[in-house]
Amino acid sequence: MTVERVATNAQAQYLLAGIMRATQAVNTSQQQIASGKVAQDYAGIGAKTSALEAARASAARADAYQSATQSALSQTDLQNTELTQLSDLAGQLKQALTGAIGNNDATGLMDQVQSIFDQASQILNAKDANGNYLFGGEKDDQPPFTAASLSDLAGLSSVSDAFSNGTQKKSVMVADGEPVQIGVLASDVGSQIMQTLKDIASFNAGANGNLSGPMSGAQSDFLVGEMPQATAAATGLNAATAANGDVYNRLNDALGQQQALSTLYQGFVSNIEDVDMGSAITQLNENQTALQAALQVTAQLGQISLLNYLPVK
Repeated sequence: MTVERVATNAQAQYLLAGIMRATQAVNTSQQQIASGKVAQDYAGIGAKTSALEAARASAARADAYQSATQSALSQTDLQNTELTQLSDLAGQLKQALTGAIGNNDATGLMDQVQSIFDQASQILNAKDANGNYLFGGEKDDQPPFTAASLSDLAGLSSVSDAFSNGTQKKSVMVADGEPVQIGVLASDVGSQIMQTLKDIASFNAGANGNLSGPMSGAQSDFLVGEMPQATAAATGLNAATAANGDVYNRLNDALGQQQALSTLYQGFVSNIEDVDMGSAITQLNENQTALQAALQVTAQLGQISLLNYLPVK
């Protein structure tokens, strides 16, 4: 007579399946601790997969807006520096005319006019960090102001001929369906001051010119007639600088909102895919204990036979 083991094949298969489940649980816990992620694929995420992808897409979109807005902030800040300097030059031109009129003496006036032209020309042709012309609009690969000298400006039939910038002001998207116009065109901010400089240079080259000392009546009348335009140029540039500052503030507010949204969406992603390390370590310990118990039970059951239960005579 053969003495069989107490355990049947079905029981052995059941215990083996239990060992496999416990082993998989241990492996999963170890992977979670090693990677910091709940799972390495969508199957492990389960029903939360769609929410995870939506949160990832939203976080990526917020980050993209954030990058674009940061670049726009840098451009707007640079524009502020240049516009402030141009506004100061317009104020200097107005003050130079006021002084000459008040003293009835144009000594040094043309030197000031020349200096203001040189500085204003450089500002209108300023470039950004990428080498693009700051005030060129969509034509940012060519100088927006083309008069090479004050005499060249004076020789033009119209001051508009000195500007070759585009007509489209640059914009940036700070949120879905929310563009912010950031661009400033050279012709918009430079035409009035350049018109005044052109008028003075043209008059100085004419029959009643030579603005270099005590002024004649015609010279004084001319400068008085230029004052409203010089004043308008200074006022307009102050307004343009203020408007640029408003755009900067709006962009800065948008950047703060984008950063908050990015943090929020990244938090959603983390809550779904990142493992709670404390819980994972606890779960690993439990899974290892379960596996060890399953192995011990299986080993012990495999060693038991009917002889263990037969009476000893």
